[in-house]
Amino acid sequence: MAVETVLIVDDEKNYLLVLEALLSKEGFQVLTAGSGPEALAVLREAETDLVLTDMKMPGMDGIELLKAIKKTDPDLPVIVMTAYGTVDRAVEAMKRGAYDYLTKPFENKELLLTVAKALELSRLVRQNQLLRSQVAQRFGMDNVVGRSKQMMEVYRIIDKVAPTKATVLISGESGTGKELVARAIHRRSERENRPFISVNCSALTETLLESELFGHEKGSFTGAVAARKGRFELADGGSLFLDEIGHTSQALQVKLLRVVQERAFERVGGTRTLEVDVRLITASNKDLKAEVEAGRFQEDLYYRLNVVHVILPPLRERTDDIPLLAAHFLEKYRTELGQGGLEFEPEVLSALGSYSWPGNVRELENVVERAVVLASGPKIRTVDLPAEVRGAGLGQLDLDHFVASGTPLPETLEQLEQYLIRQALAKADNIQARAAEILGISKSNLQHKLKKYNLHPASSD
Repeated sequence: MAVETVLIVDDEKNYLLVLEALLSKEGFQVLTAGSGPEALAVLREAETDLVLTDMKMPGMDGIELLKAIKKTDPDLPVIVMTAYGTVDRAVEAMKRGAYDYLTKPFENKELLLTVAKALELSRLVRQNQLLRSQVAQRFGMDNVVGRSKQMMEVYRIIDKVAPTKATVLISGESGTGKELVARAIHRRSERENRPFISVNCSALTETLLESELFGHEKGSFTGAVAARKGRFELADGGSLFLDEIGHTSQALQVKLLRVVQERAFERVGGTRTLEVDVRLITASNKDLKAEVEAGRFQEDLYYRLNVVHVILPPLRERTDDIPLLAAHFLEKYRTELGQGGLEFEPEVLSALGSYSWPGNVRELENVVERAVVLASGPKIRTVDLPAEVRGAGLGQLDLDHFVASGTPLPETLEQLEQYLIRQALAKADNIQARAAEILGISKSNLQHKLKKYNLHPASSD
């Protein structure tokens, strides 16, 4: 990992020397400044990953410095150091975008833990920015987004098979994007300017599906008041995508086999044989080979459909793609909903990456759309996520990122509790009753903990 740079700002030279020695020993490159204006001059000249600033300084204080930093680099994390009597100013700093605050005097472990957490979130922010850039260029194919090893193999197969006439079988759980892959194959074929017709075979009864696929003649059944073309005719010259092909009946499978072999069929109730030129692409969330072995799917049809097999992995098996997909859907829905400039808070990406996504990519898209709709500021926060997604992210955030390796359990729990109390107070505008509600404890319990940890925020309720 590259060496990260921390800028320390304090008008007390002794503090600068002590903190510089501590952070340098931990492997950071340390820059120092004795005032706010000097700090801004350093930031203009040097690439910095984190600012650690005192609150009370002559001339430009910590709040003014924070405001100036956020104007030029809103994603640069700032930690504010404050004396006991100015905690209310620290809370104000957090409202203005500070990552966290430390009350002097503080333990070295507390400082290092806060710095490590702030830098971890900063890395996630930079990763999010990079991913957005990659989405804008190309890390996907016709809305099939991903850069994992599995998805790169999917892209390779699409590029190879698309220019051919081969039938394609796409396998994958519901919500993995099977129709998107089918459309990508169509758009990369010589048929791209011809129709792409899609049918969900699980959404219709056997009788309706047969009529939907092959069409019907007038009077062929009750309600058939006129002749109607089926999807095979409508897709002539183009591609027909049959989703959930494993849900079709044996009788319909026999008719499909004839179409695949002869490119010919009759409408329901008709006697005239119709010929079509259709590229057939099918998909299933079932294991069709197992269905064949169980006698529920025609073996001949299976081998006719399975000339080229594309396997889409579930999202839980390609978690590296989650930030990229989230950035893709954020771009899509903030444009649709007029929310330009909306971004994820780093904690949101952590929560998204920790969730198991039983509904796969479709569920992720729904979650991002929901978050864009519910967002009340310039950032999507974890509160904008469904409860199950928020819950998944908590363990990942606290255990993997918040707690320093080797910290004793009692100290770990106390540090975590203090962190959560500070976050709740900041979100509650320092109103203790509201903060207690966020934490799920009573106000008296919260006040006891504030006294225990010597936090003493100014009461505003």
